[in-house]
Amino acid sequence: MSVAQKPLAATAAKQGAVFSILFAVSSVHLLNDSMQSIVSALFPIFEASLGLKLGQIGWIAFTLNMTSSILQPVVGLLSDKKPAPWMLPAGMACSMIGMLGLAFAPSFWTLLLAVVFVGFGSAVFHPEGSRVVYFAAGGRRGLAQSIYQVGGNFGQALAPLMTIYIFVPLGQRGAVFGAFLAVAAIMILMRVVPWYGKQLAELGKPQKAKKALSQLDVAPYSNKIVAFALVLLLVLVFARSWYAAGLGNFYQFFLQKEYGLSIRQAQVPLFLFMIAGVLGTFFGGILADRFGRKRMMLFSIAGSAPFALLLPHLPLAWVYPTIVVLGFILQSGFSVSVVYAQELMPGKVGMASGLITGLAFGMGGLGSIVFGTAADHYGLADVMMAASFLPLAGLLSVFLPKDRR
Repeated sequence: MSVAQKPLAATAAKQGAVFSILFAVSSVHLLNDSMQSIVSALFPIFEASLGLKLGQIGWIAFTLNMTSSILQPVVGLLSDKKPAPWMLPAGMACSMIGMLGLAFAPSFWTLLLAVVFVGFGSAVFHPEGSRVVYFAAGGRRGLAQSIYQVGGNFGQALAPLMTIYIFVPLGQRGAVFGAFLAVAAIMILMRVVPWYGKQLAELGKPQKAKKALSQLDVAPYSNKIVAFALVLLLVLVFARSWYAAGLGNFYQFFLQKEYGLSIRQAQVPLFLFMIAGVLGTFFGGILADRFGRKRMMLFSIAGSAPFALLLPHLPLAWVYPTIVVLGFILQSGFSVSVVYAQELMPGKVGMASGLITGLAFGMGGLGSIVFGTAADHYGLADVMMAASFLPLAGLLSVFLPKDRR
């Protein structure tokens, strides 16, 4: 291949990662997922102030997650055909409306409506955010995706702290805090959007992307292999998301009932789990660049299984170190699975990202309904013990195709 024929995608890959843009979009990811975390952080407050049952809390989580999950692949598919930088601040504006709705919602149904706006904002942001990361990654996709996902995971990790320091003292009205997060995100995006628009003009038009991909010195996967790998990857995402939803939404209630902890005390193990997940997400991407995506995904889900199985049976003193290790290992493969999906479907970055991250939220929401309803009927302890078997599904990752180089 002559120098003049080098594909645009290969040229972009040889450029260094644009860390200023990566950190900017990661910080917006942090703010976006912090707003989503406000919903779960308010669960104990809603239970007390509006008299909600665990099943209703599950429906709130389901509405949030399904709104974003159903729309993310759709938004990703549309943005693959016609990317629109303006969608990034528009998504944050929707989330801001949802935050204000949460603060003043007088009933369960108005809560659900507010949550729809938050979910829609997230659905718009994630595929476009992943495309920005794709352009800014250079040749270091694992690292770039990890930087991006670390922002989101850290935003999720703030939920227990917000419960302790904002919502326990201020109650439901404290959700107004989320509107300020949305404003901050829009201000940061005012710097990202012009850069993103420039990249789209130079590299991102569909016809250019198609031509570039046709020139890559990489044999494409067959359609059968892609379909098989996607189905298997979605099963792995399903298992991780269901387990993470059970732990993130209901483990605090398990700690209160089984160990006698207060609302504040029950947030500490949850925070440790989430902050360890932030570290796992970051280092998982780095390790995947070195050891391979498939190996990292196997380590992530299957490697967390022993700790998940032990967690419901441990004395309180052992809960804290165990949940740290569990969070680190479990989340180390999340950003890796997004990159793996992008490499399965080159040229469809938005759709691949929306499919994996969207499905992760959606499956987590469905798991929340199942866990919450089952806990109301059979008891929370039995549900948490049953959920601990889900990471064993990670063993299926041995059947994934080898990484695409």
